[in-house]
Amino acid sequence: MNIRIQQLGKRFGAFAALDGVSLDIRSGELLALLGPSGSGKTTLLRAIAGLEQPEQGSILFDGEDATGLSVQARRAGFVFQHYALFKHLDVRRNIAFGLEVRRGAERWPKARIDARVDELLSLVQLEGLGGRYPAQLSGGQRQRVALARALAIEPRVLLLDEPFGALDAQVRRDLRRWLRELHDRTGLTTVFVTHDQEEALELADRVAILNRGRIEQVGTPGEVYDQPASPFVYGFVGEANRLPARQQGEVLEVAGARWPHAATAQDDAPLEVFVRPEDLVIDAGGHWPATVGAVQRSGPRQRLRARLEGVAAELEVELPPGSPAYATGESIRLAARRYGIFPATGG
Repeated sequence: MNIRIQQLGKRFGAFAALDGVSLDIRSGELLALLGPSGSGKTTLLRAIAGLEQPEQGSILFDGEDATGLSVQARRAGFVFQHYALFKHLDVRRNIAFGLEVRRGAERWPKARIDARVDELLSLVQLEGLGGRYPAQLSGGQRQRVALARALAIEPRVLLLDEPFGALDAQVRRDLRRWLRELHDRTGLTTVFVTHDQEEALELADRVAILNRGRIEQVGTPGEVYDQPASPFVYGFVGEANRLPARQQGEVLEVAGARWPHAATAQDDAPLEVFVRPEDLVIDAGGHWPATVGAVQRSGPRQRLRARLEGVAAELEVELPPGSPAYATGESIRLAARRYGIFPATGG
């Protein structure tokens, strides 16, 4: 199922949680909503589920207006960060709950519910644990039960709100791989919320980056990392050095260096150049003379801080494996092999 969100708005008092958000979610894709706390990502997810009612805009499911539909009518499977399992029910009853509470013609016979639960226990790799209670399971197992319960109702879309946020790092990594495999098997349109950039870039087909209730950029993990559309995306997805710059005719002055560059702004307009640490290289013909400050080694990799000469700027530089060792105080020259140019924000 494809989902089209058009100019969605939602306020909580004076706070604009969603400010004219528009987004197309493709059928069968795994989309991450990525952003800091307060960016609007969870509000957007809850609006898709029907748990929040927007004050403006619309939500279309396969071209049909779903904005006013109830949670049940939308048939969205929702998974919460803290599982929200029923402690007094065993695993089987937790998974079956959404099917057992149906009434009338929608209610399934018990044999069909049991068969669906067996199918899901196998799918989430919890065979043999159906008789256990949530307190008898690990965090990772509880989250798998929550996913199975969401899938039991045969949802049109699967929505996950920080699904791995309550788990330790190793379990998170294992469950990320498992969720990607599960999605590839089911082909279900899936939207998940996270503030963890690594999680979003590893798992998602596409990433929608939110900031202050608006979408800053939508693209594949490679696009949002390699071609950030704004200073916010540059700083939030990965790391970035910021350098002052000004346009002077066909020359861009960047932290004392002069680059041939087609005019992209008015002369003398304040600009900023963003460069990722891995996009800085040590090169004898580089733009900037610098002095090596602190040096960090992590296995074969080196990361160093370099102070630019004649400019109040210090850059983070990440060098690839096999680079020669550098010492504090050593003179080097730096060049940028990839960068972004934006109007200066003063932030």
